Amino acid sequence: MISTANYIHLKGIRLYAFHGVLPQESQVGAEYTLDLRLKTDFRLAAEQDVLEGTLNYAEVFQTVREEMAIPSRLLEHVIHRIARQLFHRFPALTEVRIALYKQNPPMGADCGQVGVEAEYTRAATVG
Repeated sequence: MISTANYIHLKGIRLYAFHGVLPQESQVGAEYTLDLRLKTDFRLAAEQDVLEGTLNYAEVFQTVREEMAIPSRLLEHVIHRIARQLFHRFPALTEVRIALYKQNPPMGADCGQVGVEAEYTRAATVG
């Protein structure tokens, strides 16, 4: 048996943060929901039941929480920073898909959430 693709999911992460273009958004804040799909080779962890062969979910969450605590105007910028930091901290990570949603956005419409999603791939290094 061969594993051809390995993904770790963290879905429905709920955090309170201060992102937005409007002044009230950076003062009052809002609730956010974040979904991650992380591609890494965790065959060693699957075969040998060792943490060293995969990503530590708690460390991934801590990275997300740290980046969410930095106020930004745009959600696009927030997910870019999160992806960059995940690639920096987890060398075995090869792809990141992030979806970030602001709950009850202040836009004068009856809308439960708005959000952005992007998929990032680790850049190949030349050496």
